Amino acid sequence: MICTLRASSILLTDPSELRRTEYDFIVIGAGTAGNVLANRLTEEHSFTVLVVESGISNTGILDDEIPYLAPALFPNTSITWNYTTTPQAGLNGRAISYPRGRVLGGSSTINLEVWTRASKDDWDRFANFTEDYGWSWDQMLPYMKKSEHLVPPPDRHNTSGEVIPALHGTLGPIQTSLGGFPSDIDKRLFNTTQELPELFPFNEDMNSGTPLGIGWLPYSVSTQGQRSSSATAYLEPVLNRANLDVLITTQVTKIISSDSHTFGQPVHFDGIEMAQSLSGPRFTISAKKEVIVCAGAINTPQLLQLSGIGNTTLIRSAGIEPILELSDVGQHLADHPFLTNSWFVNSTQTADEITRNANLAEELLQQWEATGTGRYCDPGANLMGWLRLPQDGNSTADASAGPLAAQIEFLFVDGFASFVTEAPTTGNYFTIATIVSSPFSRGSVTLSTNNPFDFPNIDPGYYTDARDLGTMVQAITLGIRMLQAPTWSDYILEPVASLANATTDAALEDYIRNFTSTEFHPFGSARMAPAWSTEGVLTSSLKVKGASGLRVVDASVFPFVPASHPQACVYAMAERAADLIKSEWL
Repeated sequence: MICTLRASSILLTDPSELRRTEYDFIVIGAGTAGNVLANRLTEEHSFTVLVVESGISNTGILDDEIPYLAPALFPNTSITWNYTTTPQAGLNGRAISYPRGRVLGGSSTINLEVWTRASKDDWDRFANFTEDYGWSWDQMLPYMKKSEHLVPPPDRHNTSGEVIPALHGTLGPIQTSLGGFPSDIDKRLFNTTQELPELFPFNEDMNSGTPLGIGWLPYSVSTQGQRSSSATAYLEPVLNRANLDVLITTQVTKIISSDSHTFGQPVHFDGIEMAQSLSGPRFTISAKKEVIVCAGAINTPQLLQLSGIGNTTLIRSAGIEPILELSDVGQHLADHPFLTNSWFVNSTQTADEITRNANLAEELLQQWEATGTGRYCDPGANLMGWLRLPQDGNSTADASAGPLAAQIEFLFVDGFASFVTEAPTTGNYFTIATIVSSPFSRGSVTLSTNNPFDFPNIDPGYYTDARDLGTMVQAITLGIRMLQAPTWSDYILEPVASLANATTDAALEDYIRNFTSTEFHPFGSARMAPAWSTEGVLTSSLKVKGASGLRVVDASVFPFVPASHPQACVYAMAERAADLIKSEWL
């Protein structure tokens, strides 16, 4: 058929280029989840799908392809929503940068590529809360595997004892691998698991459902040393499908409801309004079956509220006429507080020299371009830790999903690392990033104005629950204890001044508040709950409560923040969502 040969691989950049005024499904956001739906829904030739993305194409962005250069992708770049939080009382009044991906692939195009599934307890808590066993670990594991293709690392080293292949997918779109460039700290970290096994046991596979311990860090990186994102893995291979249109550089400004409805009664949504600028023309497109919001944990609650869905008092105060009362929209925002702690080390073989030596950086780039190997094929760490706090020193209540879920995360970097302070121009360093992986604190996303092109108010609420501060204190203490293992005795010299000066409890808490940033993991701002419950925004099938024709599929749907990096969880969730949608309409 001639229509199957059209130049679909050319992304549309103007709404006037669309071939239809009506599609079966409109997907808002070509991000981590949106591209999964674009791929899976268009497997059914009878479905027509439009994907609308506010950002640009990911093609030709070198820093996006090179794992080590991921931090150069944000903040304040052309491919991010360059958000800033509200001033955070828990961070001594600091407002911090809060970038999200605004590009094909969304945040899967700019993230640090860590691939973790969360624990069995995390998923089982989702299932128990929503009263839907389909969200349990056992039921979701096939979707986790479906999204993944485990491949050899870029250096093709023998990964025996570092990963359990049977736990992973081999046919999925996203290529995953272990680190492909050995670091001097790798052996010391492994030795720590032998010298202090009760505190830091070795875990052969961090994605087994029982992730506690120290283990090798999996990434969404191919054997060729390139990022594997939803754009490269899910979207690009299917851009030539005749039933798929992808429109970029266009922002959805409103989800449109049917003309006839009464406030307080069920409402049907059947289209979108979109524009390319505040002053530009508005275009409307209809959805015969569903509008599916995949805009992420910040943009999704903003768009719902702009469309009249949310807390009626808050919506009216922003100048929006309410359509549907759902008070949880934009509430329960959760994120992982992230703190880097650095020490001087007795070594010159750290990553610190790369940012100081342009010739070295160019050599590493040339090596990566020629072979896909070398330091640039890795995001920057080879091992990680998911840990629970020692019982003898644990005076902090537990917000985790259960005994298999981590309370804290450790990331290990063979160099100085911080999202708060500039890298020093001299010295060599080792950094432990300590993260509260199961926080109590919750925040919100609310409208700042009724202008869809204005940024919303983003309040992650860091340390608003003091128990999270106590957890971070204990995480630092545990990190210091780790470095007392014999293997570190000839390597670690002393902590950097900011940590060294935190010699009292009050000083340590102040240090935490001054240097905590985000791990870029917002969850839960349009969360699922049982269909009968007054809690939540969505049913367990991801449908907006009190509405028809409208679903949400992105990180905002999770009812609790998982002790995990988001992307593997979001891919699996989106794979199940695609099946839920297909089963309803086929």
